[in-house]
Parts: sequence; structure tokens; C-alpha cells
Amino acid sequence: MQRAEARPRQHPEGAAPGGGGGGGGDRPAAVAGAMDPTGLLEPSLYTVKAIFILDNDGQRLLAKYYDDTFPSTKEQKTFEKSVFNKTHKTDSEIAFLEGLTIVYKSSIDVFFYVVGSSQENELMLVAVLTCLFDSLNHMLRKNVEKRSLLDNLDGAFLVVDEIVDGGVILESDPQQVIQKVNFRVDDSPLSEQSVAQVLQSAKEQIKWSLLK
Repeated sequence: MQRAEARPRQHPEGAAPGGGGGGGGDRPAAVAGAMDPTGLLEPSLYTVKAIFILDNDGQRLLAKYYDDTFPSTKEQKTFEKSVFNKTHKTDSEIAFLEGLTIVYKSSIDVFFYVVGSSQENELMLVAVLTCLFDSLNHMLRKNVEKRSLLDNLDGAFLVVDEIVDGGVILESDPQQVIQKVNFRVDDSPLSEQSVAQVLQSAKEQIKWSLLK
């Protein structure tokens, strides 16, 4: 991924520039425009305000918000519904709503959205959207639809977290995202599901040994 050439915005003493999550300091970050007192655009690390995926009825399947523009779940879902109503019947790939820039695309029965400020570079947002879609397309084996996404929702959240952390773009190369997601899955302890599978397998082995 190419490193964006820009200076990060100065933060108050003690403030953390990266927002939530655990983005590594050696990861490249993209930049967005923010107004400074002179009226000129000053670069900022905070690029993405939200990422969400909706079904073809406008219902949330996955959502991550990175600031307090919509502080409550109710406000978030109201916003998502407004965005869906404005976009789901159009052929465009960009929309402007409530002072925000929204890029989006659809696949079968799911809609993907990336939200930034009204001053955000649209190409940055499109890069995030493309990386998100291509990463999920790879993970879901080119079957990007609602049921497949719901069956792999944990993996989808991992993909989102590898692309954006706290509103900062970490990665825009789908291959890198998939590699990091696979590493995290391989390196993680047994999940409840995998433990249950191990226990079930043990029970089956015991049952067959008793029947011999």
C-alpha cells in the first residue's frame, strides 16, 4: 500500500491520535482534509466516520462507527435507513447526505457503505470500499451475499478492523488484509465453536469405541 504524504493534525496534550483499537505504529495511514483557522485544508489522520453493510431491506448486517456523529444505536440506524433509501435504487456510487460523503456498492442482496466528512477525498473512501469488498469477496469465495456474510460475520468484522482502526485507514490491499486476518485466526485460542467441535468429535469417538 502506498503511504500517503501528509502531516498528521496536532492533538491536545495527552490525546491519542489513533482513536480506538490497536493499530500498529508502523502501519501506513491515509489522510483527510480538516479546516484550520486560516481557512485552508489541513491534513488529518481521521478519514472514515463509519462503515456499514445492509441487506436489501436496509437492515443492518454489520456496522462500525468511529466518532460521535451518531452517538446512539437508534441514531445510527436512522441514518443507515436514510442512506439506504437514497442509494439503493440509483446507479451512482457516491452520495451526499447530512453533510457527509458516502461511497457505496452492492452485490446480490447486500449493500456496502463507507462514510466520510463532506470535505473528504472521495478516492480515499473508494479505496476503503474497494478493499472491503475485495477482501470479503476472497474470504467468502466470491459468494458475497447475505446468508454467506452472516455465516462468516466474525471474519467480516476482522476484515473491517484490519482496514480501518479508529477512523484511520490502515490497509487498502485486499491480499494484505486477508493474510493478516488468517494470521489472527490461526494465532487465536480455541473459540467456543471450535471447543464444541472438539468435544463433539471426542463424544463420537467414545461412542464408536463402545459399540465395537
